[in-house]
Amino acid sequence: MDQTENPALAEALFCESVLLKSGETVLTRTLAGASDVRHWQHLPPGDAHDQSSGALWFYHCHPNPTALGAAEHEHGHFHLFVRPEGAQGPIHHLIGIGVDAQGQLRRLFTVNHWVVADDFLPAPETIMLLPRFDAHLAKPCYLVNRWLTAVVRLFEPQIINLIMARDEALATYGPDLDTTLANRALETPSQIAVRLDDLVRPRPNSA
Repeated sequence: MDQTENPALAEALFCESVLLKSGETVLTRTLAGASDVRHWQHLPPGDAHDQSSGALWFYHCHPNPTALGAAEHEHGHFHLFVRPEGAQGPIHHLIGIGVDAQGQLRRLFTVNHWVVADDFLPAPETIMLLPRFDAHLAKPCYLVNRWLTAVVRLFEPQIINLIMARDEALATYGPDLDTTLANRALETPSQIAVRLDDLVRPRPNSA
């Protein structure tokens, strides 16, 4: 995929390249200032919330995250939300973004309601909120906020499919939605592996 053909891809790669100039990644900037990172601890503290757009996110690492020098395995993930009615209004989970220890994109996934205790919305209403995730914040790092926004734009078709697949998975557990939303046997209704690298590999010579 040509970056000139996709502004979201260009923005995501630009954010990564600027961070790399300073020896940083999306992950190191997200963890910056946290001397003792505990698993499931929300970073940044208090979450990142752009009250203008309603975009909200936090990162947390897995119980046994890989060292920051290692790659391939998922270190943790970002949870992305929107608060369409402001800080005191309902909060709706959009998508999870898994990254490896180098801060490289590895996975997109949805979660069941009990995982994040959000205000659940069916797929059509959730999908309508995707354009609202537009984070313009200086903290914890402007480039991280723009990278997350670019990932949502870049993979919007896949995210829409994941949200629809989430509802399909929920429906298979029975007619009582409230019971299904609290069912801890169902944590990740839908997910796909993704990598930015796969989008920028040179195209084969057509000659």
